[in-house]
Amino acid sequence: MSTKQITELRKAGRLDEALELATEALAADPENIWNKRAAAWVYYEYLKKFVEPGAFKGFKENLVKIKELQLPEDEKMVFDRSAWQIGKMVFGLQKQEPVEHRRLNELFAIVKDFHFTKPSEDYSFLYKAFHGANQNWSGYLQFADWWNFENFLPQDGLKEEYAGRQIMALVEKAYIAYSKKLLEGNALDAFGRQKELDKERIQSFLVALDAIIKKHPEYQYPPFYKAKLMIAIGGDRDETLSSFLPFAKQKRNEFWVWELMAGIFSDDKETQFDCYCKALDLKTREDFLVKIRQMFSEMLIERQMYDEARTEIQKVIAARERENWKVPKQITQWTEQSWYASATPKKDNKALYAKHSKRAEEILFKDIPEDIVAIEFVNENKNILNFVKKKGVSGFFKYSGHLKKPQVGDVLKVRFNGEGKDGFHKIFSARKAEPNEPCDAIRMYEGSLKVIPPQNFGFVDDVFIEPRLVQQKELTDGQVLEGKAILTYNKKKSQWGWKAVSIENVDQ
Repeated sequence: MSTKQITELRKAGRLDEALELATEALAADPENIWNKRAAAWVYYEYLKKFVEPGAFKGFKENLVKIKELQLPEDEKMVFDRSAWQIGKMVFGLQKQEPVEHRRLNELFAIVKDFHFTKPSEDYSFLYKAFHGANQNWSGYLQFADWWNFENFLPQDGLKEEYAGRQIMALVEKAYIAYSKKLLEGNALDAFGRQKELDKERIQSFLVALDAIIKKHPEYQYPPFYKAKLMIAIGGDRDETLSSFLPFAKQKRNEFWVWELMAGIFSDDKETQFDCYCKALDLKTREDFLVKIRQMFSEMLIERQMYDEARTEIQKVIAARERENWKVPKQITQWTEQSWYASATPKKDNKALYAKHSKRAEEILFKDIPEDIVAIEFVNENKNILNFVKKKGVSGFFKYSGHLKKPQVGDVLKVRFNGEGKDGFHKIFSARKAEPNEPCDAIRMYEGSLKVIPPQNFGFVDDVFIEPRLVQQKELTDGQVLEGKAILTYNKKKSQWGWKAVSIENVDQ
């Protein structure tokens, strides 16, 4: 017999006859590569025949037969073609209820010894199929490690089109799925109540995650999961925050972003409190907020803010009862304590949220440098102040929500939102600087006053003393003064100069 006969029978669809001849040929000369090739393609045709989940037994048997041929590594074509049939079977298995994950394990145990072309469309299709089962398949991480994310094709990193809309790139999906599995950890008991994280594996994956974030800055979610993984293993807070900020800025109106932000600041109770306030200040379905309201309630109780705590607890109970969810034991215990009975619940805690939300938002812009400026003028009615940074750099911005009772001469640290337009600037944050913070627009002065009649303004060297100050302080020519001066622009003279904003000491 010849392998040509086997091939002709196979192509004619006479698989049983082709299989019989292939089996005889292998028995006669099991190491003959031509016999192996001919048999492999017959088994492949049977894969196509048994590719439905209902024929899983026959599919698996022929997959095993291909494996047992022990074809050399350079015999890749039959494996690459098989990848599509394996993928179809895996997709089919996932449509069944319930999904039999043991069958996925059985298939993986076989195909991990196959010699696929890497990277290739066939190999990517194989990943896509198994990826679909990642949420509930315990073997996903082992499969992903074997498949190796370095084998993705360039097109796998691009968004896909489906039903007229763009969907996430396969590469991004892969890194998200792997991250989620790492965060699930390994169950330490039968019920999965106690889990252990594989910190060494997480550390290793973080390196790969960093690389994909750098390669694909357009991906939204890898920075989010990097932050979650770093929090889980107690990573450096500044590094975690730096990675998370680009994502947080894009998703700043999602409550769970601020919940994660609170986790980053787990050792900073004040900032954590601000983050919870921001999370609860956003429009969100109540059933989504039960967990964060409970955590926030605990912080309120610690601060002895009992009215506010009862307000949150009642919202948690109401939401859980609407959904027919069990009320946690901790919540029940709180309602039985004396402080709860005497507390007066509010309609809501919106005023509290608003008070702290701005401080939370400032976290988003920690990667933007702060400019040091001085306040030159304050319009309290419009909540606008004029500032000066240095010669040639000045403007104004709205300070409401950032500063309380700003005063002329105060030095501020401001994060500006882009360039100003016609002098008006938008800001991300503004806060008073520490005492004695160096500022190019502020200096101290000291010297003898020279009063210029009849306008009664004066100068201490080159520092201008307004008539108002001369009159208020009843200053006279020759007095020794010291105080604070601010850089200011004289429109009439079109020049920069110094103007006193305070007289801190007068030599009588």
